[in-house]
Amino acid sequence: MTPIVLAEAAPQADLWSQIFVFMLASFIGLGVIRRVSRLLHTPLMSLTNAISAIAVVGAILVAGPDYPIGTRVLGAIAVFASVTNIVSGFLITERMLKMFKTAPRPGEGPRP
Repeated sequence: MTPIVLAEAAPQADLWSQIFVFMLASFIGLGVIRRVSRLLHTPLMSLTNAISAIAVVGAILVAGPDYPIGTRVLGAIAVFASVTNIVSGFLITERMLKMFKTAPRPGEGPRP
C-alpha cells in the first residue's frame, strides 16, 4: 500500500489527543536536549538535519495533487519550513565545526 492509501485508511485521532502527543514530545525533547553534552551537539545537529529531510519527503507527498487545496498549502508551507531548517542546520553545523579547528603553528602550512 502506498503512504497515501495508508493515511486514508488510518483512524483519525481527535484534536486533543494530537495536542497531548505534541506537548508530550515537546517536553521530552526539551529534557533530552538539555542533558546532551556540549561536545555532542554537532552530531545531534546532523541527526536533526536527517530527520528534517524525512519531513521534507512527507511534506512533498502531502503537497501533491491528491489532497484538497488547504492541505496542499499546508504541505507547501511544511516543505519551505523543513528546507529552511535543513539549510540553517548545515550552516550552524559548519560554524560549530570551525570552532574545533586549531590555528596552525608558526612554520606550519594551513590545515585542511
